[in-house]
Formats: sequence, structure tokens, C-alpha cells
Amino acid sequence: MSDTAGDPAPHALLRPRIVLPFAIVALIWGSTWYVITGQIAAVPPSWSIAYRFAIATPAMFAVALAMRRPLSLGRAGHLLALAIGLTQFCGNFNFVYRAELHLTSGIVAVMFGLLMVPNALLGAWLLGQRVTPRFLIGGAVAIAGIALLLLHEARLSPLGGSVLLGVALAVGGILSASIANVIQANETGRVLPMASLLAWSMLYGTGFDVAFAWWTAGPPVFPDSPAFWAGTAWLAIAGSVVTFPLYYTIVRQLGPGRAAYNGVLVIVVAMLISTLVEGYQWSLLAGAGAVLGIAGMILALRARQA
Repeated sequence: MSDTAGDPAPHALLRPRIVLPFAIVALIWGSTWYVITGQIAAVPPSWSIAYRFAIATPAMFAVALAMRRPLSLGRAGHLLALAIGLTQFCGNFNFVYRAELHLTSGIVAVMFGLLMVPNALLGAWLLGQRVTPRFLIGGAVAIAGIALLLLHEARLSPLGGSVLLGVALAVGGILSASIANVIQANETGRVLPMASLLAWSMLYGTGFDVAFAWWTAGPPVFPDSPAFWAGTAWLAIAGSVVTFPLYYTIVRQLGPGRAAYNGVLVIVVAMLISTLVEGYQWSLLAGAGAVLGIAGMILALRARQA
């Protein structure tokens, strides 16, 4: 977590206007990690992502119009939307979908709990927010816990893939998402209507997704499985159109550091689903890693102002 002089105290999270969006985002995003596993089996991951945002983009524009938000962003706004589209809606998701070819969905979700670390460091660099020693200690504890989880994963290798490659891909997704998290909270982003900024960002991101998919996987593949398209619709509407406006608004209200509290709740939901549905096998090592990881995140995120 990054501390700034203007950041709300940790108890601000208990306010209804913040806790309700937090709960909605956590429940939905906690489920999306598993839904993604069904998206990468039927078609190349890049095309699955392109379909997701091809559906989400017009829905996001419809939300902006329904809220009577102006769609004009100006030159600076479009440049910001272009950057968010490239980092959040192209880079982040292309890394994440591929990471789940090598790691269980719950483990990828746990790794994304470390989003708070680059969020805090980039927030300090780009937004002038301070990082406290307590945050650094908590972050170190969380990293140690996640290392234990990854060691457990490497021993099992349930997907038959490369754990190290999965970790590298997940880290790429974390860094891409963090850049988007922080830059949308800059001075340019703060004055733009959230729905409009996201609509244009998704449009640009979809363009990048289609180009990248065609370049890496060839022409589009359209599966005939109803389950695939149902999952795509859930990821597009619930996992994107509903959640991103809520989450980015939280980022603006609390700062990118404290907004990462959401990741702790997402981890709980995702690991529960992974255990029940994917058959994730717990061990003493994995249990210790999960406890350390979540405890470290909470310790870091509760760091007060210096």
C-alpha cells in the first residue's frame, strides 16, 4: 500500500459506498479466474480475450450513454485510454490467460494479490505517494508466503506445464495491470468520466487484442460450445463492464495501494473455487504459504501514514 497525506484511513473501507463495490468486485473477480480455464481450452487464448472485449466494449459505451456521460475525452484523454487499453485490456489479459495454462487458477489469483507492490512503487513514482517501512515488511511476508505456494505447485505440477513460465507470465500480467491502475488515477484520468474512459480504453484494447491474436494465432476460431460463449459473456459483462468501473472508482477514492485490499478478498474466493472445482490439493506447505501470503498483504495494506 502506498501512503499519501490525503489517503483515507483504513477504516474508510467499512463505509457502505466502498464496502459494497468491494464485495461485488471480489465475488465476481474471484469466479473469473476459474471461468478463464474454460476459455483457453477451446480456442487460442488471444482470440478468447478478443471475443471477451468485443462484447464488453459496446456494452461499456452503452453504460456511458445510459449514465449520460460525455464520450469526448480530448487528446490527452485518448492517449490515456490508448495506454490503458494496451496495458490493462491487452497486455494484462494475454499474460494472465497464458499463465493459467501452467498454473491453477487459484495460484494465479494469489500471485495477483501482490499487485499492491508495483501499485505502491509506481504510485510513489508517478503520483508522489509514500511507501512506509511497514508496507515493505508486509510485502516481504506476502512474497514469502506466495513462494511457499509456488513451491507446493512446482511439486505437484497438476497441469503438466512449466511452473516457472507460468510465474513469469503472471508477473507480466501483474505489471501490466499495475501500470493501468496507477496511470488512470493521474490528473488526466481523474477529471474524465470513468465510464467513458473505460469504454474508449476497451475499444483500443480490443483493437490491440485482435491484431495480436491474428498475428500469433492466425484467423479467428469460433467454437460451437454454448459453455464457451456463456463463459465469454460472463467475463465480458460481469467480469469487465460491471467490475472495472467499480474497481477503478475505488482506486480513485482510496489510491492504488489501499484499493489492492480487494485482491485479498478475491484470493479467498478464487482459492475456494479452485479447491472445490479444480481439486486443488492442500498441504502443510501450501497452508502455511496461504496464511503468510494473506497475513503479509493485510499487514502491508494496513500500514498507516509515516
